Amino acid sequence: MADRKVHSRMRYLVTAFLLVLARAAFADQFALPPEGSDAIGETVTTQTEAKDTLLDVARRYGLGYEEITNANPGVDPWLPGAGTVVVVPKQRLLPRAPRSGIVINLPEHRLYWFPPTAAGQQAVVWTFPVSIGKMDWNTPLGTTRIASKVKDAPWIPPKSVREEHAKRGEELPAVVPGGPDNPMGRYKMALGIPGGSYFIHGTNRPAGIGMQVTHGCMRLYPEDIEALYGMVPIGTTVTIVNQPYKWGWQGGELLIEVHPPLQEDAVEPPSLTDLTRLIVEATATEPLPIDWIGAERTWREARGIPTPVLVAGSRTASLLTPR
Repeated sequence: MADRKVHSRMRYLVTAFLLVLARAAFADQFALPPEGSDAIGETVTTQTEAKDTLLDVARRYGLGYEEITNANPGVDPWLPGAGTVVVVPKQRLLPRAPRSGIVINLPEHRLYWFPPTAAGQQAVVWTFPVSIGKMDWNTPLGTTRIASKVKDAPWIPPKSVREEHAKRGEELPAVVPGGPDNPMGRYKMALGIPGGSYFIHGTNRPAGIGMQVTHGCMRLYPEDIEALYGMVPIGTTVTIVNQPYKWGWQGGELLIEVHPPLQEDAVEPPSLTDLTRLIVEATATEPLPIDWIGAERTWREARGIPTPVLVAGSRTASLLTPR
């Protein structure tokens, strides 16, 4: 009997250890790149199983809906089929913002957390997919702070939200009890934005993570908000930016990363003038030979994958002349 208990305990410990390793394999914590370098992570591929949707793959790899679908045009998000090769866009360029506190890049549907670094320790960055405010409820830009934190709080839907649901034939109660079934999840952190109630919080409907669907809040997977809530202290700076087009450096290579603009910004589609402006900004201190054909392709596809745009094998100064 004692031997069986020991063996059972050992199996439990091995299983728990393997689960931790599996979670750690996809945990989005990266060493912060040195000054002058902007890329973290790497893009990989995986194959779907028969039961998979792209949303399953996205959650498995710490991605949101827009990220996984933009990176895989032509793949059915609901029935990709067994053995379909899926691009997993795990590489990204850090937003052009302070590398401290929380930074949220709205078009990217992504939150970055730069925790304080103890002396002698490697600086790191955590990153999570988020849902953001839809067109009529857009998330405000600017700098604010985490004003408060609360777990398992009841949700009192604002009148405007209850009216919106009523138009769809859905009746929201005046108060929704706290807990895992709460639409705001179990954890929420209030932002100190005047004139409104804006939160970073969880959800009881994780399928919508990584989309522009909220009433202005930033919504995370339940497991992600639990992790973030435990790390972020009250008073942390939060910077919210709108950067659909990013540029950065890795190993002397210039990369650009392009995302579709927000719904409210898509009235005027991005043009090649915007692409030229982006690369002019990136090469302001050092004119470089640009592969304009490749850059234009990356721009039009807007897959959210960092892509080199220099002429292959060259890093010598030249005139910046579009083809």
